[in-house]
Amino acid sequence: MKTIIEPFRIKVVEPIRMTTREERERLLAEAGWNVFLLAAEDVLIDLLTDSGTAAMSAEQWAAVMRGDESYAGSPSFFRFERVVRDIFGFEHVIPTHQGRAAERILFSTVCGPGDVVPSNTHFDTTRANIEATGARAVDLPCPEARRPSELHPFKGNMDVDALEALLDEVGAERVPLVMLTVTNNTGGGQPVSLANIRAVSGVCRRHGIPFYLDACRFAENAYLVKLREPGQHERSVGEIAREMFSYADGCTMSAKKDGLANIGGFLATNDGELARQERDLLILTEGFPTYGGLAGRDLEAIAVGLEEALREDYLQYRLASVRYLGERIAAAGVPIVQPPGGHAVYIDAAAFYPHLDPLELPGQVLVGELYLEGGVRAVEVGTVMFGRRDPETGKEHPADLELVRLALPRRVYTQSHVDYLIEVIEAVWNRRERARGLRFVEQAPVLRHFTARFAPLERER
Repeated sequence: MKTIIEPFRIKVVEPIRMTTREERERLLAEAGWNVFLLAAEDVLIDLLTDSGTAAMSAEQWAAVMRGDESYAGSPSFFRFERVVRDIFGFEHVIPTHQGRAAERILFSTVCGPGDVVPSNTHFDTTRANIEATGARAVDLPCPEARRPSELHPFKGNMDVDALEALLDEVGAERVPLVMLTVTNNTGGGQPVSLANIRAVSGVCRRHGIPFYLDACRFAENAYLVKLREPGQHERSVGEIAREMFSYADGCTMSAKKDGLANIGGFLATNDGELARQERDLLILTEGFPTYGGLAGRDLEAIAVGLEEALREDYLQYRLASVRYLGERIAAAGVPIVQPPGGHAVYIDAAAFYPHLDPLELPGQVLVGELYLEGGVRAVEVGTVMFGRRDPETGKEHPADLELVRLALPRRVYTQSHVDYLIEVIEAVWNRRERARGLRFVEQAPVLRHFTARFAPLERER
């Protein structure tokens, strides 16, 4: 059949509170034009993140009821551990309350001042956790990733030549690990090829550097490899995923994405001594190693979700929804990162608003306009999130790209929701020339996009 349907039936529904434009104008002004500061009940279509926002399945809810809440040695942990070992292949599995906790434990253990951590592109919390140790996070995306409109099947790839050059420049001894994010969230939700994973792993092996995957969207990456990489079409997604991880020494994971759970994550490695140090730190800040800041019921839900995320009927529907959204708005002229990736569509806000300077925050402007037009909450991935303010001079430095991410929660919205979203985006696109920029009113020194407040710039007279 040509029509790809949702491979599930809806059993429980949650009402959406409808709002008027007048209400939304007041609410956005009160929130300082930062949609992070809106109450969720005032949002009609919430695309702020796909993290922890999935609808859990009947099997996951049944597993929740089986959860054992023993402080130590819970059978729920051992069920969770078996599933992670089977899919990811690592010997040591350390649960955490979410992905950034796994990042903090890993980087606090292996990084220090003067170190350098390369990646295809670090996401916000990853970069912050690295820099909190005094290390430097370096992005090495492939050249195609810097050109949003260019079609390329694996724009999430790392630039391997740039990695070699960086190692020659700083010395392998200053690089405690190399990270590769699959899919590459900051770069437009773009996949990383098996060939690139293999090549980066080879560089790390030659230099004696541990190689880690940020695995939070591993299933979507594996499915895109199956669809796009020559020689992979006949393999199962599970087989591709296992090969991906076979080239790595460990991984961090937010189970709030391809774990299809509302909370949780883990850190995995084959290094026994490193795992011991990480568990010691886990006990200090997260909890005993067989629960790691999670309830037993959460461990059970993640174990089921990881298996469900590898089902190809689910992945086919998931990627078809994202592709449908991207293709429809691109056909209307809206500039997006091409091709659409696995979990989100990214609008190129710089091309959407060419009359706005990057320091007039075009991505944040577009986020606000989408909310005003239709109650849609998206997120800026540009100068607000990845630019920086010089602490001495106060001068703002823009990011390389000005993107707005429309992250689709898993198994939450229907076709009609997506069609409504398309209408909202097209309405904002059709009046794009009238948009004016924003300025910072207040901002935090780290991860400022979560709490910053903005105000519209005055129109020129």
